[in-house]
Amino acid sequence: MVIIALSCLDTSAQRKEKVQWISFEQLEDSLRKAPKKVFVDFYTEWCTYCRKMDKEVYVKPNIAELLNTTYYAVKMDAETRDTIHFDGRIFVNASATKRRKGTHDLAMLLGQRGGRFTPPTMLILDEEFKIQNRYFEYLTSDRLLEALE
Repeated sequence: MVIIALSCLDTSAQRKEKVQWISFEQLEDSLRKAPKKVFVDFYTEWCTYCRKMDKEVYVKPNIAELLNTTYYAVKMDAETRDTIHFDGRIFVNASATKRRKGTHDLAMLLGQRGGRFTPPTMLILDEEFKIQNRYFEYLTSDRLLEALE
């Protein structure tokens, strides 16, 4: 019985340590109901540093807890071909072709630098969805924690 009880505690603790990522569509509803800060992580499948952040940074309990309690955490593949409805507008990946994935218009709108998009790109926005900071690089857990606090 003790082993079963301990394994249940361990499982629930692990769930709390995961970042509760949401989509832009979910974000719109959430901001309408209860405004709070927003953290956006734009990634691509081929981005080595994006995968490294998933494996080494976002799994840290203190990072996950801070993102889950203080922010709405949005994660989006910058090369998705999905149509996204947000803020009364429709965003698509207009640059995608049969041979090239292209960068989604929403990622370009929020995460470009010098007319280009390069992952990883992270944004911190205030409760009114105004960009406070943008990061265009791998952030260690210490640096991300500093940025979030």
